[in-house]
Amino acid sequence: MNRILGIALLFALGMYSSHAQKMNSIAFIPEGYVLSETYYGDLNKDGQEDCMLIIKGTNAANVVINRFDQEVDRNRRGIIVLFKNENTYELADKNYDCFYSENEDGGVYYAPELDITTERSNLIIHFAHGRYGYWRYIFRLQESAFKLIGYDASSNHGPRIDRETSINFLTRKKLTRINTNQDAEGGDEVFEETWVKFKQDQLFKLSEIEHFEDFDMGITY
Repeated sequence: MNRILGIALLFALGMYSSHAQKMNSIAFIPEGYVLSETYYGDLNKDGQEDCMLIIKGTNAANVVINRFDQEVDRNRRGIIVLFKNENTYELADKNYDCFYSENEDGGVYYAPELDITTERSNLIIHFAHGRYGYWRYIFRLQESAFKLIGYDASSNHGPRIDRETSINFLTRKKLTRINTNQDAEGGDEVFEETWVKFKQDQLFKLSEIEHFEDFDMGITY
């Protein structure tokens, strides 16, 4: 009986700790915003699961009628990065309005879908555009801020990859791969690769990017 009570107590404490931690993360959401999505991953290599909150504005003026006579919420979204410290969180970085609404009009296709992942303690902001490809921004914690160290993009025509781009902002090198086999059906592309060096005075900070859809990485050669 004591063992069962002990297990129940540990479970209850775990549930309480998880709830308290969640409430602690919500406390970082500013007034005028709500939580949209939550992602986890170790971003500072301390073995703890850090937290990335996608938040969304609540301005009623941005709830509009689209071209299909549907009411859609066009409020922009942002990101809050929190480092886990035992059972609490501390603010690591933030940008409240850098992402467009998930309800943007994609024209003949849907608007690119936003996803957040972690990879080798890097923060990855990924935009997937189905048959048209994807692009992603790779940020790393440097000098107490998340800075852009890499960019990858793929321009597709259905299953066929037409062009791939990879930029390393640490080495200041850009790789472009262009498919020369226009009859490719996906997987049988033939790429021509070009490497170039570029100039870059400093790394971009996540907190300073106004809108990702208009973001100019300012590469000069």
